[in-house]
Amino acid sequence: MKKTTNIQKLVTAALLTAVAVVGSMFSFPVLGSKCAPIQHMVNIICAVVLGPGYGVCVAFCASLLRNLFGLGSLMAFPGSMIGALLCGLMYWRTRKILPTLLAEVFGTAVLGGLCAYPVAVLLMGVDAGAVAFYAYVIPFLISTTGGAILSAVVIYSMQGSGVLTKVQAQMNQ
Repeated sequence: MKKTTNIQKLVTAALLTAVAVVGSMFSFPVLGSKCAPIQHMVNIICAVVLGPGYGVCVAFCASLLRNLFGLGSLMAFPGSMIGALLCGLMYWRTRKILPTLLAEVFGTAVLGGLCAYPVAVLLMGVDAGAVAFYAYVIPFLISTTGGAILSAVVIYSMQGSGVLTKVQAQMNQ
């Protein structure tokens, strides 16, 4: 039974990775950053259904694929992975949706936005004087807030219909 559960988790993680990659085609530019709210929706759904470890792995794989396909930039890594980790840990600790949504927004916008600065300077060759230290916080905030709203609609709908409890039980056998 444990092997079946692991396969179900891997397949679910793969499907959510695909949703994040395909969803990144629906992005919009904000202050020089590509805002892709679907990635943040996926982070929160992963946190609630699969847990923090799978959430970080899905965020990494989706960021990697987005970069390989030319659908994203290196900025996808710090924001999505930190947000996925924080919201996963928050849900694991509290089992509450609202704090999980807020953890994704804080992790991505504030911590991910601040971590994007050294990535831009060191890996992308952006001139340190040309970009302010907080330049990525606002675009990340816009993107992650949109994703949090989308995921809230999905998760609260699943919760209201009883599907969320069944999915969680199936994944945790």
